[in-house]
Amino acid sequence: MGQVISNMSMSLDGFIEDADGSVDQLFEWYTAGPVETESANPDIPYHQSAEDTAHFQETVNAIGALVAGRRLFDVAGGWNGVHPTGLPVFVVTHRIPTPQEWPHQDAPITFVIDGVDSAIAQAKAVAGDKDVVIASPNIAQQALDAGLLDVITVDLVPYLLGSGTPYFANLASKPVRLDNPTIRRGNRATHLSYRVLR
Repeated sequence: MGQVISNMSMSLDGFIEDADGSVDQLFEWYTAGPVETESANPDIPYHQSAEDTAHFQETVNAIGALVAGRRLFDVAGGWNGVHPTGLPVFVVTHRIPTPQEWPHQDAPITFVIDGVDSAIAQAKAVAGDKDVVIASPNIAQQALDAGLLDVITVDLVPYLLGSGTPYFANLASKPVRLDNPTIRRGNRATHLSYRVLR
């Protein structure tokens, strides 16, 4: 059975976006190498190192569905109806956009208004034996607080942002004990994976 995994690119001082909401420096590793690969969204190609390409492809191949927050969905413009992975996305929101607001009604994007638990359950049903990945910090924190998160992954980038949005903050119960990390070196990122110990 698949795992529920949170994944974020994060600065060395713990932020997943800067104070202005930008992720440009944090996503540098997606474009910092000579190996070009296409994503499911033709507007978002990758240029990574060979190591990062191998890591990224292995990760994507193990995923069956994604869970995102409404803010990420809005900032990304709904990926114009096609997430770069090409996978189904379950967006946790308080309000479903109208057809006028969201013209991509046939896109594999489901709006979930009854909470994170429901979004993860729906994503797991679609993913089958594959993993479900959460790429929104608030949703990841809620999943961790609810005991639904199995693994925390970090693409640690060599930047100090000084301020911004932290990966995890204001946890309901703390400390949270994690297993020793698996570590994979890349170009402009070190990929860390921690199993959540319960």
